[in-house]
Amino acid sequence: MNRLTGKVAIITGASSGIGRATARLFAKEGAKVVIGARRKSDLDDVVGEISADGGIALALAGDVRSESYAKALVDLAIGRFGKLNIAFNNAGTVGEGGDSTQLSEASWMDVLNTNLSSAFFGAKHQIPELLKKAGGSLIFTSTFVGYTFAFPGSAAYAASKSGLIGLTQALACEFGPKGLRVNSVLPGAVDTPMYRGLNNTPESQEFITGLHALKRVATPEELAMSVLYLASDEASFVTGSAMLVDGGASITRS
Repeated sequence: MNRLTGKVAIITGASSGIGRATARLFAKEGAKVVIGARRKSDLDDVVGEISADGGIALALAGDVRSESYAKALVDLAIGRFGKLNIAFNNAGTVGEGGDSTQLSEASWMDVLNTNLSSAFFGAKHQIPELLKKAGGSLIFTSTFVGYTFAFPGSAAYAASKSGLIGLTQALACEFGPKGLRVNSVLPGAVDTPMYRGLNNTPESQEFITGLHALKRVATPEELAMSVLYLASDEASFVTGSAMLVDGGASITRS
């Protein structure tokens, strides 16, 4: 449908999983995309895939925990494409599991910086450019963990992802009068490298699958479709939302 024709988007965490699928989908829908993550070779692969499909993409590798990297992504988008319409701050980490009272300061700060501070730094530099174009859309990847559900040993992850919902609401109120929409997408389990790394046994996968009303996990492409909705003009009256895309995990008790 070319729902993003003429638009420019930044996507972080784009080397794999949800970010990669979203970058490819945005490009197919007509957007020029600037993608970021730590692994340059993987980003280059995504650019190659997009180019092979006839899309336009640029990549810049770096550390999302760095504010200077957030600014560099915006500078690249403006320098090469002249504007910014959409920003999807998707990069994240699960972090160290186990007893929360044994969690090190370094591990706690790494998860908060990767999941929450990076999103704020991104938004800080993206918003001034997003406000220059009518109908700008700013999107974060949160999760149902820490919102409607929790796992033992996930304190840092749950706290950081819950913080993104508060950030979403605050920014939506602050910049809504200027025409910017700000939303979060809250996935359940998604079949990504991160998910497979955490759930590498049939027993673990069966347990996670059983948490969802649909009794399966999502594909990255399914999440990308939900992000596309929030990015597009079809969601023109949607802001401040924590949109569950969790296969019914939030309402399942059996």
